[in-house]
Amino acid sequence: MPIEFESPKPIVQTQFVLKTVAEEMMRSKSRYFDEHEHEIPWDYIEFMHTAMKAMGVGSLAPKEKRDGNGHEGEEKKEKRPPIAYQVLAAQIEALAWGDVGMYLVTPGGGLGAAAVQAAGTPEQKAKFLARFGEEKPTFAAMCMTEAGAGSDTASIRTRAVLDEKTNEWVLNGEKIFVTAGDKSLTEYEKLGKGFVVVWASIDPSAGRAGMRAFVVEAGTPGVKVTKLEHKLGIRVSDTASISLVDARVPFDHILGSPTVEKTTTGFKGAMATFDATRPLVAASGLGVARAALEFLKEKLAENGIQIRYGLPRQKLTNIEREVIDMDIMLKSAWLMTIKAVWMADNKKPNALESSMSKVKAGDVTTKITQKVVEILGPLGYSREFLAEKWFRDAKITDIYEGTGQINRLVVARQILEYSGKDLR
Repeated sequence: MPIEFESPKPIVQTQFVLKTVAEEMMRSKSRYFDEHEHEIPWDYIEFMHTAMKAMGVGSLAPKEKRDGNGHEGEEKKEKRPPIAYQVLAAQIEALAWGDVGMYLVTPGGGLGAAAVQAAGTPEQKAKFLARFGEEKPTFAAMCMTEAGAGSDTASIRTRAVLDEKTNEWVLNGEKIFVTAGDKSLTEYEKLGKGFVVVWASIDPSAGRAGMRAFVVEAGTPGVKVTKLEHKLGIRVSDTASISLVDARVPFDHILGSPTVEKTTTGFKGAMATFDATRPLVAASGLGVARAALEFLKEKLAENGIQIRYGLPRQKLTNIEREVIDMDIMLKSAWLMTIKAVWMADNKKPNALESSMSKVKAGDVTTKITQKVVEILGPLGYSREFLAEKWFRDAKITDIYEGTGQINRLVVARQILEYSGKDLR
């Protein structure tokens, strides 16, 4: 099945709504929420929750069609065009164009739901993903990074021990840099019961083979948000540190089969999560880059500078060449992202394309927003416009969901067919 370059109907149908939301509820509030870090944009959260429920979308996460027993409906699955991730990428890019920090506080499953989707059983998916379409807006997050285990996930030291008397898992450890960790765990009056997916080791001596994922629900005794980070960008989005002290979770909250085997299944589940979500992070970054580039073109036009597309480069001014080069970077990065999500939709292995799209988007978003500030000069550097904010927001694209360096390693290993041991 070839990649189609025309926007699928579900994307076209939501573009007008998303553009209105991005302009009226996000862009107009960008500066306020950037200056009032961690203040919760309740109007946006409640509107988006209501809108997604009305559209039958409980979460900004791809869904499988299921029958009445919670299992995937094969007949319906065959008739459904495989565009879930493509639609999601377009939605995220549009919302990030409005404000990437506010996009990150859109109610829904986020990385937590993506982890359940990638590593959970059909029963677990039905149980945990269903709550995002309920009455109150709900959040979920993924807890992987630790003080001594950032990109090296094999070094995770959070421990999960089975208490055979109560048939419960007992988790101990501390996680840092958890996006939406506070909203997922803190039971605000206006929020539903969220959860975090905690990656822990059932056997530290086994390395990656001992790593598994556990759903830890809000209100679990022993689970506490200990810190909220103050950040360069995406300031409205909470980034939390979370401690787990003798936190007990039900036996069946271990994602995947409840049978504990010392294989790399758990680690592969984590990587499958990233293969699905890295192109979506790329899409969010490209939304920021597009916002900055469009703003630059508007300001240039106001000053009588039009970009003369189609002329030979030697006949263009330097600014025209700069803008055209940014157009090329943006569109090429978007095409790489579309390929990665198309592969995800069609159940094709996309570890290479996923990491490539993330690397490209991280570079492009940073370069475009920096160049926009540079060309605008003092106006770009001032707080009168949002250009400097987009520059600050852009950098996170190259950091979270695997740094640019780590994703380059993934790309090199895939191309050269090396293992992690062979190429570090």
